[in-house]
Amino acid sequence: MAIISCPECQQSVSDSAFKCPKCGVQLRKPKRGFMGKLFKWSFIAFNILMAIWIVGGTSAATKGYDTMSGAEQAGAAIGAGIGITLLLGIWVIGDIILGLFVLFTRPKAA
Repeated sequence: MAIISCPECQQSVSDSAFKCPKCGVQLRKPKRGFMGKLFKWSFIAFNILMAIWIVGGTSAATKGYDTMSGAEQAGAAIGAGIGITLLLGIWVIGDIILGLFVLFTRPKAA
């Protein structure tokens, strides 16, 4: 453990300190642990996957829409609406759960 000087107040500070004890300036940024990184990237991947599913679902539901009869168009619209609603519900619940995990595994300054 070495001693460095604070760039703000020139006070002697340990190189493992996150903040200067005298002036409070941040000396180094705390880093996420393995689980924190895992939850953060899971959160990002989940959001990308859900966005792809929403776009893909709406484009698949409207494929061939012009050649359908009125009843088929109504059924496709209702089915697409139900599917999109379910996907949005899963998206919100998944974001809340994964977001809490990301929040609780954020790095903390010592």
